[in-house]
Amino acid sequence: MNDYTLYRFKLSSMPTQHCMDDSVSFTIADGADVLASLLAPAGFESFSTDQEDASVLLAYIPRKLADNNTAAETAASLADITGSISASIDSIEEIKGQDWNEEWEKHYFQPIVVAGRCVIHSSFHKDYPICPLDITIDPKMAFGTGHHATTSLMARFLLDNDITGKSVIDMGTGTGLLAIIAAMRGASPVTAIEIDPPAKDNAVENVALNGHSEINVILGDASALADVAPADFFLANINRNVILADLQAYAAHLKPDGIMALSGFYEQDIEMLLEAAAPLGLYENSRSTADTGWASLILKRR
Repeated sequence: MNDYTLYRFKLSSMPTQHCMDDSVSFTIADGADVLASLLAPAGFESFSTDQEDASVLLAYIPRKLADNNTAAETAASLADITGSISASIDSIEEIKGQDWNEEWEKHYFQPIVVAGRCVIHSSFHKDYPICPLDITIDPKMAFGTGHHATTSLMARFLLDNDITGKSVIDMGTGTGLLAIIAAMRGASPVTAIEIDPPAKDNAVENVALNGHSEINVILGDASALADVAPADFFLANINRNVILADLQAYAAHLKPDGIMALSGFYEQDIEMLLEAAAPLGLYENSRSTADTGWASLILKRR
């Protein structure tokens, strides 16, 4: 088994006067997502938020690839990219290969049940609840395991709606979880799009692991939609800024009577999203919020 190095990155909000662009607001959670995307090309394989401190990103990399200077420089670059969130290395820990699964289970991924109907677990979990939908996810990054409130909100949406025979696009699929739920619920065809190459490869592995290799997993951003037919259901669990930038492309790939489900933002961001959606003919159908303030928004054409 491989030995790993665990980096703990501490994220902080920068003083307003130091922000490069006050019109763009990044949360700590946004900053963690951006930092993870910056670290992945250096060989980092998995990421999660510290259970006791949400401002600490845990990042795991095979020990043979670990480079403290690269990690520090990447963390320092976050401030230049976001203009409002800074990051630095808080601590570094070496993890022996034989302890890796135990470490992963302790800090990273526990089985989760969504709405009493869907259990999400890893292949190394031996004791987990039995549910009508049983999904195995072996993630290489924590985002998309169902533990984040936004993923749970989107999963509940898929569980609560009849999507049998409906086409689905899952934008920013991550581990492929939402696309897998859609396929298990009878949706077809299902297209999953992911911008990060390692995450895309992980999504391919997970859809195969669950027996749904018919899901078309595509590497790319919103421009990849050019080769995809409009869908009955369009899912995007990303973040507010990306959604705002790409909403027009999303709307162009939603059927006239289709439904768009969005998440990855806070409840206070909803009005901003509705303002951007209205000129595209999209209006609020419903919204859901979690106790932590994260929200989902369901849009339809009027």
